[in-house]
Amino acid sequence: MKFVPYVLKHLRRSWLRTASTIVGMALCVFLICTLQTILVGFEQGVAGANPGRLATRHAVSLVFNMPYAYRARIGAVPGVKRVAQTNFFGGLPGSGGSQDFANFFANFAIDAEPYFAMYPEYIVPPDQMQAFMSDRRGAIIGRALARKFDWDLGDTFTLESFIPPYRVGKPFEFVVRGIYDADQVRYPGTVELQMFFHSEYLDEATRKRAGVGTFMVQVNDPAQAAWIAKAIDDLFENTDVQTKTESEAAFLQSFSELAGNLVLLLNGIGLAVGFTVLLVTANTMSMAVRERRTEIAVLKTLGFSSRRVMGLILAEAVVLSAVAGFLGVWLSGTLVANLADIPFLGAALAQFPPLSLSPRLAITMFSVSVVLGLGAGLIPSWTAYSATIVDTLRAA
Repeated sequence: MKFVPYVLKHLRRSWLRTASTIVGMALCVFLICTLQTILVGFEQGVAGANPGRLATRHAVSLVFNMPYAYRARIGAVPGVKRVAQTNFFGGLPGSGGSQDFANFFANFAIDAEPYFAMYPEYIVPPDQMQAFMSDRRGAIIGRALARKFDWDLGDTFTLESFIPPYRVGKPFEFVVRGIYDADQVRYPGTVELQMFFHSEYLDEATRKRAGVGTFMVQVNDPAQAAWIAKAIDDLFENTDVQTKTESEAAFLQSFSELAGNLVLLLNGIGLAVGFTVLLVTANTMSMAVRERRTEIAVLKTLGFSSRRVMGLILAEAVVLSAVAGFLGVWLSGTLVANLADIPFLGAALAQFPPLSLSPRLAITMFSVSVVLGLGAGLIPSWTAYSATIVDTLRAA
């Protein structure tokens, strides 16, 4: 401990270089922590999918809709328990050119009775569900969504879709008839930032010209889900509108895959950033050793062993990387905790389970930062360790 002031003094000697190195390393740690946390959020959303639910969509893309008549044919497939029509509405607060994209939230037109029957993770009080079922303009919203907009039962709000088939020249008016709570014990990661309303309301306003975006299908036996999915697609194989039926997990995974292979992408970024951390720290320590050749020679002349000199240089690298690691982890934790308040990005990520920087990831990245700093200081410290007094003074 008696050498700590000596280590800190040398880090302060070139404070601008030390500060810039710390900031650079901290940004690297921050980036890795944040990207990995987002990736975990995607994985949690997929992991929470029910194996007994399938999603049937247009074979080409989610952009295209399917005929309403497909519902009855899907329901007639052996092993199918329930079928619910769902349409992603894409509604935004405001109207016309004043639509508020910053406050976007997921909203869906659904067949209410079968949909909520196959989604037990959404808990709605019976009286609220009854009020919702009896009001065509009724809407059920998540508890977190109600808190975000300060909505309560009976409140009225309007949304206008940015999807052309759902635009009818004026906003849709909704009344909050129910607020659902997520069963986080049995279904962890369930999102409470969604809104559901009657598909009949959408069909009536658009005169059924839109079609159906997705049919959610509940099967009697999850073990037969793959066979049932194939049977559904075989029904429409020779039609103009072919379908693609997949498990709910695969359906959710397809959304993240719109951005490419996220796992490969984010892990690749992590490796590149880690290598950058190593280079930045190694460069800083090498410069520090080169500038202090005379000092190192004097220390050895005064009786400091080569091992102790090497230890002092390694200690500088460890302190530097530890400060940077702590700062990077703290910045990442702060950002992740406030993602919901960031326009656009917060709205997009809000459709996934709530994100938080896990203590395990924080400790791991802090440890990695220290280890990388130690590794980066090895070569400069070994140079100081192996150098003789005469050679060091001559080089200086």
